[in-house]
Amino acid sequence: MPSDLIALLRSFNRKERQILLSEVLRPEEGEEAFSLDAGFRKRLGGKIGVAVPADAYVAMDYHLDWLAMALYLAATPDPPERICNDGLFEANQEDVDLLVAFEAADGAHLALIEAKGVTGWTNAQQDSKARRLRRIFGDVSGLATPHFVLMSPKRPAGIEASDWPGWMRRPDGEPYWLELPLPGGLRKATRCDADGNNAAEGRFLRLDTLG
Repeated sequence: MPSDLIALLRSFNRKERQILLSEVLRPEEGEEAFSLDAGFRKRLGGKIGVAVPADAYVAMDYHLDWLAMALYLAATPDPPERICNDGLFEANQEDVDLLVAFEAADGAHLALIEAKGVTGWTNAQQDSKARRLRRIFGDVSGLATPHFVLMSPKRPAGIEASDWPGWMRRPDGEPYWLELPLPGGLRKATRCDADGNNAAEGRFLRLDTLG
């Protein structure tokens, strides 16, 4: 596996939020701006079967187009001036919520993490992502070892993963999942009527506690 894959992944990341946090959360020299919590690294490593190092590259809302281009360039060290776009680049905003990329003894590993906090999962969204990731990696990748993990406060229910690439799901066909604890004290304002009943056009607001 080319050792410059992570540098290529970093080179495509133009997210303003990532650039801003890289500036305001200045790391020590030689460290990543977004260092993963040691406890989370242990949980993630246990789920994907490989230890996650402290210096792993971490990116938020990472576009799948960028991922496809980085992998293409890692496999094509001398690319043509005009790259044939045979389904490689789709020019849309489809992404993964968190990308964790690192080198291990057996090559590069890419953990692609989808997270939900207070909203629910849908098969349509995850099936679309699975189709795109199959086009990027195939059923088995030769460039890097990919991993796909869902994170949410409760284990996803009703997700149909049988048509996903084999590497995206457990041997029993279920998605890989990690718990995402919600911080305490979260609230939301809900429109309601004078009696507190949900009402899309209600003239009142009810404060609900989440979690």
